Amino acid sequence: MNKELSGYINARIDEFDQIEDPRIEVLQDLAQYISKKSSFTSTDLIFICTHNSRRSHMSQIWAQIAAYHYRIKNIKTYSGGTDATAFYPRAVAALKKAGIVIEQKDSSANPKYLVSYTDDTEKITAFSKKYSDPFNPQKKFCAVMTCSDADEACPVVFGAEKRISLPYTDPKKYDGTAEEEAKYDERCRQIAREMFFVFSRIKQ
Repeated sequence: MNKELSGYINARIDEFDQIEDPRIEVLQDLAQYISKKSSFTSTDLIFICTHNSRRSHMSQIWAQIAAYHYRIKNIKTYSGGTDATAFYPRAVAALKKAGIVIEQKDSSANPKYLVSYTDDTEKITAFSKKYSDPFNPQKKFCAVMTCSDADEACPVVFGAEKRISLPYTDPKKYDGTAEEEAKYDERCRQIAREMFFVFSRIKQ
């Protein structure tokens, strides 16, 4: 990892005491699921939000990096939505500021990105898609609902063996305002902090 990303990660780990007790309970539930499953088989996590444009992508990427950081093997993270739109540029920018290398591969309305955090790991392919897209696992995965709208819109996530509600406030409402950059950075920090907390609690 580059120094910028390593420093960002260490700063988030130092902020575990900022996580409120009700969220800790949910995060520990996710950690327990991963601990039990990853000890004997691969573990697939799909982070789901309505448009798969902001919070679900951030969660997917930070969870994969956290698994690598804590040497938790057999983890594969994905994201999806109830609709497909595009990976929002401000969310991409917030992740880049953290030290993650993100390369846009095309200029379509829903471009694909290659996300890299080390030289020795497979790059993450990021683009907006429905959670049921063939790119994602179709069964025996944990569905992590990162927004309340998706949680309500998907009373059943077909194929999921575990479902966890972990909503994050949408930074979208600050789009086009003077607070936009700061709010996306804030949400990026929160998601990173909580994903690293999850994987720090996993025993194999």
